[in-house]
Amino acid sequence: MAREINLNHICKIEGHASLNLKIEKNRVIKCELKASEGARFFEALVLGRNIEDIQEIVSRICGICSCSHSVASVQGLEEALGIKPSEQQKFIREILLLAERIRSHATHLYFLSLPDYLGASSAITLKQEHKSKVLDALKIVTLGNKIVEKFGGREMHPFLKIQEELRKENFEELIAQLKETKPLILKTIELFNNLDYQKLERKSEYLSLNEKDKYANVSGKIYAGKETFVDDDYKTHLAENIKEYATSKFVLHNKHTFSVGATARISNNHNQLDLETKKELSKTKITFPITNPHHNLICQALEILNAVSRITELLQSPPTPQTSNPQTPKLPNHQNGTGVSAVEAPRGTLFHEYKINKSGIIEYCNIITPTAQNLNIMESDITLLVNILLEQKTSQKEIVEQIEKLIRSYDPCFSCSTHFLKVNWI
Repeated sequence: MAREINLNHICKIEGHASLNLKIEKNRVIKCELKASEGARFFEALVLGRNIEDIQEIVSRICGICSCSHSVASVQGLEEALGIKPSEQQKFIREILLLAERIRSHATHLYFLSLPDYLGASSAITLKQEHKSKVLDALKIVTLGNKIVEKFGGREMHPFLKIQEELRKENFEELIAQLKETKPLILKTIELFNNLDYQKLERKSEYLSLNEKDKYANVSGKIYAGKETFVDDDYKTHLAENIKEYATSKFVLHNKHTFSVGATARISNNHNQLDLETKKELSKTKITFPITNPHHNLICQALEILNAVSRITELLQSPPTPQTSNPQTPKLPNHQNGTGVSAVEAPRGTLFHEYKINKSGIIEYCNIITPTAQNLNIMESDITLLVNILLEQKTSQKEIVEQIEKLIRSYDPCFSCSTHFLKVNWI
């Protein structure tokens, strides 16, 4: 006799999502993970708009990842216009992405995932003995916010313009704060490395940016499995599909599922980590290839340390502005053009593509978010997990709890959600 598990509201994720499972003969025969919010049409909203309006619009796709969408949009438009960013512009953009990663990872680790492992429904209900962990998290998040505000003009939805420059200034105070935060980050790595994760092993193809000499964030070739390609060719390798039960798109790489995010970046770029983060990596339970999706939490903690080290390095040797005037220079004459940019958002590789006409008006836009790329393998992992738990005759309550832990380990971003889980067993 068939039965279904319906998770109508999955709590402690970025957005509204639900899960439907159909089980026959103690095996999952259908797994449907879907965003339960309506389509938002950002790709259509920018059509017919002037290029100077685009960054401000697309940053609203996500409050958590507004820096990533801003940087990706500006870089894509620059490519379409034939503009090459200066060293200082690259400097600003890399710092924004790293700072956003710091605050996003810390928020996810401490406020969305950690309560699961400490027997609490939320960070607010943590026992008194764990309150210091929340205070540590707030300090790390505040640091990320401060850096974004410093280089983006405000904490959320930064002001980022094509060819933007900043005045040269001293960053000693910010460097000192970065160094002061490191002990908290080392505690974070130890904390998440020592959590008791559900055993779950599977192979995955990991996709991320990759550079030879540094941990890729804002540029580089796309590396997936044994294949490397440039961002301009993304449509040759990535295919977006629509499933009848979901408003989100699902993405395949050469017709196969794959994974993006912290685990993918660590897998593909661990040789480019700074020395301190490499040392901490060697102390963790991470081994290569990474087969347990829950270990994304450890990878996120490691990435916070690497981001702090990289920002410190950048601030110690900032490039000299090309102009003493911080105002945005006049753009060159518009031309027909197409530009693609791939950057590493906190949850994985983000793609933006634009086509503009001679009037500087957007004629085409395509955006592929990290969560859309992870949805297929999330469904596969959920199916594998539930089949294992069914074989072990796990209780219904425990199955639901383990499913939620797994979904949250991916740190999916649908948009903000405060719903609590409601489960219907049929």
